[in-house]
Amino acid sequence: MVTYVFVAANQSDPWSVLGDASRRAIVERLSLGACTVADLAGSMPISRPAVSQHLKVLKDAGVVQDQVSGRHRVYSLDGERLERFRRQLDRFWSQALTQLAAASDEQERGAG
Repeated sequence: MVTYVFVAANQSDPWSVLGDASRRAIVERLSLGACTVADLAGSMPISRPAVSQHLKVLKDAGVVQDQVSGRHRVYSLDGERLERFRRQLDRFWSQALTQLAAASDEQERGAG
């Protein structure tokens, strides 16, 4: 018998919240400019309530921010938080590439 354990994503961690395809699509759309829930829902294959739920998760994680404009709430990316996220990703890739180069050099020395 196989037992499955489902672990909820840490909703305050941008790495976790961006694991969902719909949330990544929302972030991609917001990278083009700020918009309302209605704007987002009109361009996505999910319902408006689902978009609102995804925006709440993204907002709680600090990926997006919102501002009231008249009767609407306008969402945009939180540039400062995303810059920190990008720096983490840059550090990760830099370390990975350094390790890859070291392993390649070691392999070449062993083959020679």
